[in-house]
Amino acid sequence: MPIPGYDPDDLEETLARLLAEHGHSEFLTDAEHERVKAGESLVDVLDSEDIERLLDLQRDQSTRPAK
Repeated sequence: MPIPGYDPDDLEETLARLLAEHGHSEFLTDAEHERVKAGESLVDVLDSEDIERLLDLQRDQSTRPAK
């Protein structure tokens, strides 16, 4: 699923990083996690709402004041 403004490879890396930081269980079912482990792309497995939620987490982190 194309996401405007994102290179597909960069998006895949970004989603993988965000999932590692925030936990797979909130965004992936067990079956979806197995599909990703089997080599399927996160962009293909995640629905658009989950992709948006993950990218919002990244935006929130980048706009948070430094401590």
